[in-house]
Amino acid sequence: MPTSLSRLACRFYFWVLCAAGAFAAAPAQAEDAALPYDLAGDADAMLASGEDKPARYAQDSNDIDENILLPAARPQDDDPERKWSRDYIALGVGVINSPSYNGSDERRFLPGFYLRGRLSGYSFSTRGTNFQVDLIRQRRGQKTDFKFGPIINLRSDRTGNVKDAQVEALGDRKLAVELGISAGVTHTGVITSDYDQIGFRVVGLKDISGKHGSWIVSPTVDYGGPVSKRAYLGVSASVNVYGKGFGHYYYDIDPLGSAASGLPVYTGAGQKATAGKYTIGVAGAYALSGDLRKGFVLVGGAQYGRIMGRYADSPIVKDVGDADQWLFGGGIAYQF
Repeated sequence: MPTSLSRLACRFYFWVLCAAGAFAAAPAQAEDAALPYDLAGDADAMLASGEDKPARYAQDSNDIDENILLPAARPQDDDPERKWSRDYIALGVGVINSPSYNGSDERRFLPGFYLRGRLSGYSFSTRGTNFQVDLIRQRRGQKTDFKFGPIINLRSDRTGNVKDAQVEALGDRKLAVELGISAGVTHTGVITSDYDQIGFRVVGLKDISGKHGSWIVSPTVDYGGPVSKRAYLGVSASVNVYGKGFGHYYYDIDPLGSAASGLPVYTGAGQKATAGKYTIGVAGAYALSGDLRKGFVLVGGAQYGRIMGRYADSPIVKDVGDADQWLFGGGIAYQF
């Protein structure tokens, strides 16, 4: 049971933190937030054996487990011949409070939608307008789980209303379509109990729409686990490394933009590839049904991000924004 609990909680955590846009309304910032990784251990084996040990501590991050939301046990799930982790579908809705743009000191509320699932051992998930699939099937009862598969992202930073008048005067950015690969590994049963989990994940994205024409690489580390049958806590940390074109498109200011906005000309962000932001997040889940594996679950989380180096020196951050970026989210999810 607890293993399944940890999975469920991890996913919820990932959903909430999915930072900078974990929900559909904030796809451009999604990869900035810490996401929950996939729990490698499979609680199905424990459920089949009838064990009911108390869970202890917690974990989760930048896109950890997509298997966190597990459905309630069914007779066919206890089949000793079953090879793959059980199928499930999880849906969630909520609200995110985030900066107006990545680097803004103005805030906004955004609605969110969440979908995750697993069929015949293959996992899939949405995070904002991100969609990814794990092509490595998860076996029932395994402790260490490797993940690898494609991911597509629609980046919408500064494509709509920006609250700061000077940044708005720089003009809207076009919606960017990014395609890439997500790869990682998680291990269950690490420090505090047989059910806590640690994970490492790297996401690499490349713009295929010709907007910023660059790339983003985001490694993430997370840790967490269940504190009881109905509650889960997790923490995570990640960093985003951006290519030159990304910095030029979103953070540099040319002479025309300077004249229109009153902000100084800036070309530092697009000079070379560099780490542009790190994030640290915490999240939790609480099952209204009394069991994290099924029914309605309340989720919530907070994430702190810091824009760094050449990106922090951009006038849209240094002069009219803020390098410190906070994200808060909450909502309710249901799994079946």
